[in-house]
Amino acid sequence: MASYVVAIVLIAFIFDFSNGFHDSANSIATIVGTRVLSPFAAVLWAATFNFMAAFTGSLAVAKAIGGDMIVQSIVNPNVILGGLLGAIIWNLITWYFGIPSSSSHALIGGYAGAAVARGGFDAITWGPKWVQTLAFIVISPLLGLLAGYVLMVIVFWLFRKTSAHRVDRFFRPAQLFSSALLSYSHGGNDAQKTMGIIVGLLVSAQSAFAHETGWMRIFYLPDNRSVPTWVEIGAYTAISLGTLFGGWRIVRTMGTRITKLRPVGGFCAETGGAAAIMIATHFGIPVSTTHTITGAIMGVGATQRLSAVRWGIATRIVWAWVITIPAAAALAAVSYWILAANVKF
Repeated sequence: MASYVVAIVLIAFIFDFSNGFHDSANSIATIVGTRVLSPFAAVLWAATFNFMAAFTGSLAVAKAIGGDMIVQSIVNPNVILGGLLGAIIWNLITWYFGIPSSSSHALIGGYAGAAVARGGFDAITWGPKWVQTLAFIVISPLLGLLAGYVLMVIVFWLFRKTSAHRVDRFFRPAQLFSSALLSYSHGGNDAQKTMGIIVGLLVSAQSAFAHETGWMRIFYLPDNRSVPTWVEIGAYTAISLGTLFGGWRIVRTMGTRITKLRPVGGFCAETGGAAAIMIATHFGIPVSTTHTITGAIMGVGATQRLSAVRWGIATRIVWAWVITIPAAAALAAVSYWILAANVKF
């Protein structure tokens, strides 16, 4: 069992890598779309600030995922692995088609789907965290849209007597700050979700490591009240490396196809999106950075005129948001049933 658990931990880090790979567009699409940085420089910039969150962020989201959403007695290694496989498969499907869906909701949906496959709907801990998570599917893009729109209106007013060329010259370096802020907020919220999954796994398998004395002792975790340092650093490293490799199909959708952006628009979208994400992280709410930044980009585009936003593409993205949790849950349930038929505990 011990080697099986260690393998699942590695798969969790692979998911975290895929999260960074899939969601790199959140951090770099606007800064690439406005040509402030080249794609390669942008992913280096984003990966650096993804990892910076390891040293200053909270662990509220990790603790919520690890103990507040699924009944702990239902959780076993097969549930965790089934949830991860469901999320990874959904991430690959949406990456292939260039759809900026939520890796966060894929993981949450996958975890829930595998748990329900084992214990029925009683496996879900219905409470504040589920209410917040589901509510923020709607709230986070609206917050992003509102923040992007309001910031853009403020900037228009402040720079109303300034030429477009001078405005661009000012906001090109300013967008480096806003992109860094968004990357930081992305790492601070998304890496914690994988930490929470690993914590749930280690607590469920604690008996396998209770008597270990060598390096395997690091896998022993008696309860979900803390996150081991190696889990934290591993999660931030994996998501940063994933960002470094980038998801170029989604970058194109986020950076150029929703609306045409200038540096001032990129700054407002990134700053507004980052502020909304950091507020949610502070309160331990696992939100989708994809939803939030997409809403912010739409808000910026809408300040020009409503037709500046390509609402057809935006509508397809929203449908992807709606089906992500049930789709990942279904894939995870099937994965769990296959695992349970072949690996017994």
